[in-house]
Amino acid sequence: MQIPSLRNAQGERLACSFLPGAAGRRDLLVLGHGLTSDRDRPWSVALGTALQAHGIATLRLSFSGNGESEGRFEDSTASKEVGDLAAVLDALVAAGWRVGYVGHSLGGAVGVMQAARDSRLALLVCLAGIAHPAEFMQRLFGKLRLGDALLGKAHCPLGAALRDDLLGLGSIVDRATRVTAPWLLVHGTADEVVPVTHARDLAAAAGGRAGLVELPGVDHSFSGDGLHAMLAAVVPWVVARMAAAAPGT
Repeated sequence: MQIPSLRNAQGERLACSFLPGAAGRRDLLVLGHGLTSDRDRPWSVALGTALQAHGIATLRLSFSGNGESEGRFEDSTASKEVGDLAAVLDALVAAGWRVGYVGHSLGGAVGVMQAARDSRLALLVCLAGIAHPAEFMQRLFGKLRLGDALLGKAHCPLGAALRDDLLGLGSIVDRATRVTAPWLLVHGTADEVVPVTHARDLAAAAGGRAGLVELPGVDHSFSGDGLHAMLAAVVPWVVARMAAAAPGT
């Protein structure tokens, strides 16, 4: 199966990297990155490779305004990224794929917001996901001025659109109650960017419908041994859930 051309509602081309799965299999996971990032983060590349070994295709996506995707970073917000994901999901489902989503950090929040309103997602995985966008904005960037670099990256200036969007979202914990897809939260206890309490709050709101795996001593980027711990938690879970969702099972 082929991947269609991907554009968002604004007509911006969305850059992606596709790894095919087993011949004839139509399972695909979209991998979405976090704030100031792109499709080529080490966790994303490693996860795509690991899932391909189990016959599952992956699509590493750069949201609009990030990486090689069209659009301006200054216009990139969590809410716009939800629209990007919805456009990607529309195109992939129309092409015959059964689609799951894995999101890291802000990309995790994007996944929750999309899954809460769209039952077509076969599964949802949040890696170090954000549950409280306003708290995240105020804690990390509250002292920055508009135009200041986010996380030390000059090409990612803080804009009013991002600031206002994160503050306006407040918390997305209430949306966890509307997620019906199989859901896994994986979070390091040493996460220096998004506290593990964010994952705990989402899991509690899901009322037992979401699994939570806490990785002791693992940071936000799943660096070092954290990468292996993340893969060990995610890959078997995804493989089992995709097998269960396959036609005739």
